[in-house]
Order: sequence, then structure tokens, then C-alpha cells
Amino acid sequence: MPTFLFRHALQAVALAAAVLITSTVLSSPADAMTARTRESVLHVAAAQKGVPYRYGGTTRRGFDCSGYTRYVFARVGRHLPRTSAAQSRSVHHVRRSHRRRGDLVFFRSGGHVYHVGIYAGRGRIWHAPRPGQRVHKERLWTRHGVSYGRVR
Repeated sequence: MPTFLFRHALQAVALAAAVLITSTVLSSPADAMTARTRESVLHVAAAQKGVPYRYGGTTRRGFDCSGYTRYVFARVGRHLPRTSAAQSRSVHHVRRSHRRRGDLVFFRSGGHVYHVGIYAGRGRIWHAPRPGQRVHKERLWTRHGVSYGRVR
């Protein structure tokens, strides 16, 4: 291969690598939501305070846990699957030390995700807890089986 072509090929490869690295750093899925979007998530989550728990519920008439998180994120233009397990599979998981307000909080037992809420900061979550209760914010009651996920 002539030196001229080799040099241009090498430059093209270097440019492609630089673009790939830059786009990966600048558009990391772990940081896809802006601070403004996170605040919108929390605003919408808080606006549902008092809505009753309803098994399979996905509207303001009543929510179950994943119906609530799906509803909240849809209002800020983010799609989530219907169930807490599917939501857990669809997000970028982050360490507890890297969690941020607006991240999802998943609760597991025996490897199975059984509950989801929205991290509100300072160890609190917004969630639709169980039958007989309403959407509210409360302190996290455990660290065992808890993981965090960032919506992309």
C-alpha cells in the first residue's frame, strides 16, 4: 500500500476511534437524564401523592408500583415496560453510592424483583406500596435486596 493511502487510512481509523470515544463519554446511558428531567420526574411523582394502590393500576384512578413508575416517566417522555422486573431489565444499574434523585429503586427477594419506586433523595422513595395504602414518600426501610437503575 502506498504511504499516502496508508497515512490517510490511519488518520481515518484514529478519527473514528476519537468519535466513538467522545460519543460514548458524552452520551453515557448512566447520565442520560438531565438535572431538569430528574426534577420533572420528582415533580410528577409528588403530584400523584394520595392516589390509591390498585393491583394492575396504571392511571390516577389507582396505581400498582410499576404502573406508578411507568406513568411518571411517561409524563417526562421516557418509556418504561409494564412490570417491575421488566423495568429492572431496561435500565442502566448504578451503585448505591452513585444513585441520584429520579433513579428507580428495585426491591428483590430470591433474585426476583417484587417492587419498584422512585428515589427522592436523602434515603427516601416515592412509591405505590400495597393494597390499602396510597402513593406517598417514605424512608427506605432496608438495604437488603435493593438496587438502583437509571432510566436512559
